[in-house]
Amino acid sequence: MKVISDSSPLIGLSSIGQLNILKKLWNNIIIPKAVFNEVVIYGKDKIGSTDVKAACQKWIKVMSVQNLQEIEALQTILDLGEAEVITLGQEIGADLLLINNREPRRFAQSLSLNVLGTIGIIRLAWKKKIIKEPLSLISELKLKGFWISDNLIKRVESEIE
Repeated sequence: MKVISDSSPLIGLSSIGQLNILKKLWNNIIIPKAVFNEVVIYGKDKIGSTDVKAACQKWIKVMSVQNLQEIEALQTILDLGEAEVITLGQEIGADLLLINNREPRRFAQSLSLNVLGTIGIIRLAWKKKIIKEPLSLISELKLKGFWISDNLIKRVESEIE
């Protein structure tokens, strides 16, 4: 399965010590060069940098995007990492994109790309019995400053109960 991640799910899961959920769910993940640069190079000494760098030596594959014109066009509405995730998703026929922000998610879905955010990843890991306490991880994410809508939390809570 071809799964491409934006920086936010990597940083979020890393901030709560759960980056390996991605490996357990899909065995390997692809990130475009812009996401690698954002997290590992420009984000050096920030949350996620060390974990993602180490994972890139083992199970996260960094790929370059070929269609530079599309990246340039998408950057009028998205940041560079999001633009590269979506473009790379189209180029390699990705099965799933991991993106948190609403606008890039909607745009990717308008291109018939499947999208999942960090909360969706945690839900899936719970359903597959990779984790036992999804609500505690979601609470921890929120404590680390990740914005999560109350509506989304309520939906996950009702599903778990």
